[in-house]
Formats: sequence, C-alpha cells, structure tokens
Amino acid sequence: MSSSSAAASGISPIADAAPLSLCAREPYVPADRLVAEMVPPPRFDSVRFATYIPDPNQPSQTEAVGVLETFAAGLGGAHAAAGAKRGFLGFGKGRAKTPAGPRGVYLDGGYGVGKTHLLASLWHATPAEPALKAFGTFVELTNLVGALGFQKTVQTLSGHRLLCIDEFELDDPGDTVLVSTLLGKLVDAGVALAATSNTLPGKLGEGRFASVDFLREIQGLSAHFRSLRIDGDDYRHRGLPEAPAPFSDEQVTKAAYATAGASLDDFPHLLAHLAKVHPSRYGALTDDLKAVCLTDVQPIPDQSTALRLVVLADRLYDREVPVLASGLPFDRLFSEEMLNGGYRKKYFRAISRLTALARDAKGLVKTA
Repeated sequence: MSSSSAAASGISPIADAAPLSLCAREPYVPADRLVAEMVPPPRFDSVRFATYIPDPNQPSQTEAVGVLETFAAGLGGAHAAAGAKRGFLGFGKGRAKTPAGPRGVYLDGGYGVGKTHLLASLWHATPAEPALKAFGTFVELTNLVGALGFQKTVQTLSGHRLLCIDEFELDDPGDTVLVSTLLGKLVDAGVALAATSNTLPGKLGEGRFASVDFLREIQGLSAHFRSLRIDGDDYRHRGLPEAPAPFSDEQVTKAAYATAGASLDDFPHLLAHLAKVHPSRYGALTDDLKAVCLTDVQPIPDQSTALRLVVLADRLYDREVPVLASGLPFDRLFSEEMLNGGYRKKYFRAISRLTALARDAKGLVKTA
C-alpha cells in the first residue's frame, strides 16, 4: 500500500505530512559528489580495529586484524606521501618504482564476518588525509569510471595512498576488463589496494559468465592482492532472537505516517522503480530517510530485479535505515534456484542485512 492509497484504505494519517516515497525519487548524482562520497558510509564511520570483536573460536579473525594494522602502518611516512604525490602528478619521469609483489590485501569470507568493518578500519588507520584515500563499493567504483571517463578516473585516484573496494564482484566480462586495467594503472602509480568479497580473486565471475574466456584478466587482478581468509558465523545474528515476522499492511502504513522522515511504498512498485534508476544512485535514493516502510513484499520475479534489490539493501544497511515490511518474510525473497546459483552469496548477504534492518524497525510499530 503506497502513501497515495492510505486515505482510500480508511487509515487516518497520524502525522501532518504524508510519508515520503522512494518511487517518487529519481536522483541525479553529479561526478563531484561521487568523488566526495568515497569515504566509509555512516554505519562504518566510527569503526576501528579496536572496536572489532574477533570470535575467539575463529583465529583467522584475530590474524586479519594484525595483518591489516601492519599494512596500514606501512602506508605512512614521508616516502609514501612523496610517492603518492608523484603518482598524482602523472606517469612521467621521477615516479617512485612500484614495489614488487602484491600491492594490496583481499579479505575473503562469508557474509557477516566483519569484512566491511575491517576494511573501514583500515581506511581510518591509514596515516593520510581523507583526500588521499578512497572507500567505495565495486558498483560505486565502476560508476565513477562511467561518470568521469577512464583517464580522468585514473588521474583522480592516482594521487591516493589507498583505495578500498567493498563487495568486490565481477558480474560481466566488461567489468572484468575495466577493473583489471584500472587497478593495474593505479598500482603502477603507487596506490595501495584493499578489497572485500565473498569470492577469492581467482574465482571472481565464476558461475556468472564464461570466466575462462577472461582468465588472463582475472589472474591479473589476483596478482595485485594478498588474500586473507576470514572464517566465522554471521555476527549480525549471533546470539540474537529470530527476525520479527512481517507486520500487517495497516501496521506498516500507520508506522510510516507516525514516523517523521519515513518512506512508504508497495514492494512490487518499488521493484519496478528500481529498474529506472541506476544502482549507483541508490545511495542518493535513500538520502535523509529515517525508515523504509514496505507493503506487500513478494518473491523476486527474476535475477536482474534480485540484483538491484541487493544493491538497495546494501545502501540501506550502510546508512542504518530500518526496514519495516508486510507480506513475505525476507528469507523467502529469493527462489531456490537463485540461492543455489552464481549470485547466491549476494542474496544471502541481502537476506542477512535486511533481517538486521527489520529487527531495527520493530520499535516503529510500538510507537504507531
């Protein structure tokens, strides 16, 4: 039930203004905003290595913290700063020689083991001004290339000491070649790399396209990173009660009207709207939202729609926006075929994050 149909349903508005609607938003994101927002999102703005709580039964988590702390410390000092400055000035004479071996770290593990927490902690711990280090998702990085052009992106990021790439996934051959070439240029310019993913770098793209045809590019990406495996269970649900059952349409609608800054949309209409907005703009789509209220949640009809919802779930999670919903539980959004296919890890991540946000939204109904 959308905000426009609330009156027809007999539900009286509780707040003076009707809820917002994601379906009414078609944000434009200028290139300078894309660059300025390459910092850890709000959920990870205050995280540090000291706030990461390793599972005592998973020694790989403690080991990863030590490796990353050492990696961050190695990016400081006058020599590193001089190298970054030379890289920013171009690829000409006088640039420091790129050190041999991997120029980055790659955090591999299941969803919910704290990889993004560690990646953001690395960004914060790296001794450089914010303007000399960048943090963004894989989708945001590829969109930056689309907005600035390849050469301008290389020029913009070559002055950085560190580039952190969250949710590193290769979904098509074009992205494989693009990112392989881009990261190669940045490594040559002296930029250190760090990335997270649920897939080892040599396995990127597997199950999604004919990765064997692009093996050289994938192996080239792998050569830039030292892989760190992080084992463990999903911390978002460790020791917590089960996710709340979906609420009724009436409860969700009343909560939307009672919550300042909340949006209210029919789930099928929202899915249709997401197809009209580039995924790189989903962050802007959620600007200033205090909660997302969805009615009539239904199974995802196809893979393209499912992948768009994954990106939206990531942006809502990054921005700590609670999600209140009626209809189908979030763990039944994706078909068995989807959950067993090449994108399964993305879908399980989305279920995990949406479940956490649904738990955060429970209090909205109590105040309705």
